[in-house]
Amino acid sequence: MANSDDGYWFAPKAFGIGATPVTWQGWALTLGFVALAVLDMTRMPNRVARIGVLVALLLLFALVAIRKTRGGWSWRWGGRG
Repeated sequence: MANSDDGYWFAPKAFGIGATPVTWQGWALTLGFVALAVLDMTRMPNRVARIGVLVALLLLFALVAIRKTRGGWSWRWGGRG
């Protein structure tokens, strides 16, 4: 696992776009997002509200993950580049 002293919670994927949690903070954020998304989908009675809350959760999660990813998010080709 990476050291959280550098301030990054996620490491970029080797191929494609995205990131993987590498610290307990990254895992906590990811698991918290999943838990809140499941609660939203099972507890909200109105379909429009359910989708709205899910989109807001997803955007918030993505913004934090992008800011806390070492090197940011961009398309990666593995060993090339």
